[in-house]
Amino acid sequence: MSQPTLNRRTLLKGLGSVAIGLPFLEEMLATSAAAATTSANQIPVRAFNVFFGLGIPAPLQEEGFEGVLEPLEKLSDKLLIMRQVDHVRADESGINAHFDGASAAFTAEPPNGEAKSGGPSIDQVIRHAHYADGMPAGMVPTLVAGTFFRRSRVSRYVHSYNLDGTVAATMQERPRDVFERVFGSLSQGDEDARTRQLKRSVLDSVMDQYHFYTGAHSPLGSASKGRIKDHLDRIREFELRAYEMERPEGAPDIPPKSAIAHGGAADPGGEGIDITLEALTKEWRLMADLYALAIQTDRVRFGSLTFLAAGERIRLTGDYLYEGEKRFTFDDARQHNASGSAGCSHEWWHRFNPKKDNAQLRAHAHMKMREIAYFLERLSDKDTVEANGKTILENALITISTESGDGRHNDVKRELSGVFHAISGANGRFKTGQIMNVGAEGIDVYNTMLTSMGAKQVLGPGNRDSVAVDGIRA
Repeated sequence: MSQPTLNRRTLLKGLGSVAIGLPFLEEMLATSAAAATTSANQIPVRAFNVFFGLGIPAPLQEEGFEGVLEPLEKLSDKLLIMRQVDHVRADESGINAHFDGASAAFTAEPPNGEAKSGGPSIDQVIRHAHYADGMPAGMVPTLVAGTFFRRSRVSRYVHSYNLDGTVAATMQERPRDVFERVFGSLSQGDEDARTRQLKRSVLDSVMDQYHFYTGAHSPLGSASKGRIKDHLDRIREFELRAYEMERPEGAPDIPPKSAIAHGGAADPGGEGIDITLEALTKEWRLMADLYALAIQTDRVRFGSLTFLAAGERIRLTGDYLYEGEKRFTFDDARQHNASGSAGCSHEWWHRFNPKKDNAQLRAHAHMKMREIAYFLERLSDKDTVEANGKTILENALITISTESGDGRHNDVKRELSGVFHAISGANGRFKTGQIMNVGAEGIDVYNTMLTSMGAKQVLGPGNRDSVAVDGIRA
């Protein structure tokens, strides 16, 4: 008897703009016997840029997993870590390197004004190469999100740009806005969407389909029925976390705003804000969970995610634990013995000295790698295994980068050289499981990546002689 099949992009559809993607199910393959030959075609092309602020000084990168890169070690078999990547061509005279380096991340170009990049980002070049006529129906074309507090100049925190250098999507900086962007909001009759959202979960609108897929007449097997239930339970869990509400009997009070500052309050005149490690990581991890869920449900295939902006200015406090062990106590202002911007973590990068222990910088950089690893792990668990037996992290192109290789402003060439990069394997296209001293310009690294991803367009001037960095290819 033939096995019923479901389209890879089957959606649970509700009222208004609600759409909830299905997880991967066995029934999405033509037949079990054909899985081996069709699996390559079942894996969508995806590309995401993950940015973290302030960078990792090149001498600390040389320590590998013995130093601040330690949190990435558990994922090392799925990543290619690249050192000695040069973005000096992105130097813009008279503009500080925080902005230049952040603009170069994923574009390899200097900025073009305060709200525009000098060129497209790699995710968008790949998107247009594979979806020239637009994304499949029901998808968010590009998702741009992040947790950050330095707002001057857009490329400090936005890291996805269209072919003309304009921002590819509106930045979503609150978890509940990410949830609504991905899964929609309910609207019916004269009630506005926000009121409707408060009264009902978005899952309420797909209950009929849920009962069909899990009921006696479902085309799904028992294992897939269980996955559907677990899948919707997960969406509900994240919805509750995003809105900080219990299951409502009627209309609840308006959900509280995010616990951390947003908008102008997040960057008061560039002087920085006080924030606890607990508050920072609580919101970031919900953001990371929601972004990963959007990818898992196949609601989005392209975009960027930011953890702390370029030139970030925060005064962080709190005990830093890693694997249950206390590693450091953050107290930036007290440790600097300064207030305002002079008391921010940003200053540890300007004070970096390769002859000293740089304890505060090391703790901040290690923490950032812990949080980047948190997001990557959401794409690498058993629930993310796809038709070819690999996880989403292994199948997608995830590019991780930052703004500088050395935070000291007295040498632009040094500051924009040695910029940390890491990429995932992109379904076998790139080497993983090693740390590589690339020794190349970022533009050549990116163009090698684009060519390997099937894009014909390259970054930079058309008359520039590109140098393929073949060492990164699988």
